[in-house]
Amino acid sequence: MAFENIAIVAAGTPQALEALDALTAEYGNCAIEDADVIVPLGGDGVMLETLHNNIDNGIPVYGMNRGSVGFLMNSYEKKGLKDRLQSAVAVSLHPLHMDAVTTDGDTREALAINEVSLLRETGQAAKIRVKVDGVIRIDELICDGVLVSTPAGSTAYNLSAHGPIIPIGTGLLALTPISAFRPRRWRGALLPARAEVCFEILEAKKRPVSAVADFTEIRDVTQVTVKEAKDHILTLLFDAEHNLEERIIREQFLP
Repeated sequence: MAFENIAIVAAGTPQALEALDALTAEYGNCAIEDADVIVPLGGDGVMLETLHNNIDNGIPVYGMNRGSVGFLMNSYEKKGLKDRLQSAVAVSLHPLHMDAVTTDGDTREALAINEVSLLRETGQAAKIRVKVDGVIRIDELICDGVLVSTPAGSTAYNLSAHGPIIPIGTGLLALTPISAFRPRRWRGALLPARAEVCFEILEAKKRPVSAVADFTEIRDVTQVTVKEAKDHILTLLFDAEHNLEERIIREQFLP
């Protein structure tokens, strides 16, 4: 594919804005609807925002790191961008689809590229029943919360909650508790990507819970269903030397 038309977006930091000016002067900056590729500048936050904003247009995304983390970003260089795009390796991802029912009976939907997380709203622990493909796996999980993570999000909140890092392309999701009190020894599970996870909130009025799909928060939920959104495909581009798979493996052995 010829990457002649490049759309460049940036985080609001001085470092990212300086890179935006430099790349625009070198390659131009077309409107996203006319672009062959989108180049976000910043950290993984601006990558996540860019993917959400363009979740249905099929335009590949090639991030360049002008932020602090940048796990999903390539290194920044002003020169040679078109050559790097031509030789980049494409990785396809599916986001998660969340269906949430609130205590008022409303139904809300949202997509998550990183994770869907359930979190207690008050000082009381949440009580959550966990079903996988219609089978009750945990009748009562007492916790601060629980999340379902994609491989792309497994190095984010999921990792902070002591969940496993999942290499992209393995066809797995991480189901990870957040500060679980009971069952005390349960540390989570790896599920096939085709699995449907349903969370039922027990004592929802007394122990209110919110559901968060990346940037979208829905408060006072009674039931949340999470499954992979097969009808949405996101394409990320990486330099061959970036070797995302190697970075994910290496991350698992850091002290």
